Amino acid sequence: MAADAPQPTASGIERSSNASTFAASAAAATPVNYLYGVNSAGTIWGYQPVGGGAIQRLADNSGTGWNYHKHFNQADMDGDGDSDGFYAVRDGRLHYADVGRPRDIGGGWNIYNKIISASNTGGAPADDLLARDGAGVLWHYLGYGNGSLAPRVRVGGGWNAYNQIAGKGDVTGDGRPDIVARDGAGVLWLYKGTGNYKAPFSGRSRIGGGWNMYNSLVSSGDLNFDGKADLVARDGRGALWLYKGTGRASSPYSGRVQIGTSGWNGFRAMF
Repeated sequence: MAADAPQPTASGIERSSNASTFAASAAAATPVNYLYGVNSAGTIWGYQPVGGGAIQRLADNSGTGWNYHKHFNQADMDGDGDSDGFYAVRDGRLHYADVGRPRDIGGGWNIYNKIISASNTGGAPADDLLARDGAGVLWHYLGYGNGSLAPRVRVGGGWNAYNQIAGKGDVTGDGRPDIVARDGAGVLWLYKGTGNYKAPFSGRSRIGGGWNMYNSLVSSGDLNFDGKADLVARDGRGALWLYKGTGRASSPYSGRVQIGTSGWNGFRAMF
């Protein structure tokens, strides 16, 4: 690493003060988190949910020096419904950060082109990771609750059909975290969680078409405090849209609501 390369530091992932609204019954399946963006300068900015799905930027940044990391994902380590830190990858090595310098978890992560944490997809309290390799195989890493991960388990193949995969909690109302995936034709598909770490998702169901108008799909959990995971979509103009979770597998999202007018294309990653 060059001597003048940025040294990443984190000032801590914020914990939502509104989580207690429903945390006692739904925290593990539906986390309440801030939304974060990483700009081209390597600075992380946090956006606080303030009710109804609206978000407000924090006065201070949440980290600097993250110029060369990718695959950012929030993670809840103790199952209380709030993220405790985040994962990110640099030079093929997985790092976990909460406050201060990130901790090195291990190497070999350069074989993956997509890494997400959709919450505790293996059924235990701590959040887990899903990683897709170059051949389109999806792998499941169970979290130990301290940033470390168990050896990977193969979920299945064919996941290179998707150019976006997102999720952070329960969309369908059954208490298990789900994910959504967009294919090349712009169709969005729902994969319901099973709670089985060896086969964490059931067969897909079609949500709808036209989703190729967005250049990024991301979920940080529940943004409107109703106990259901939501989806955030960024369009080509840099506007941000919120799709509120409904808790129904047949129609998992309500109509979109604009929560950001412009400028969101300034973030090279959101999580």
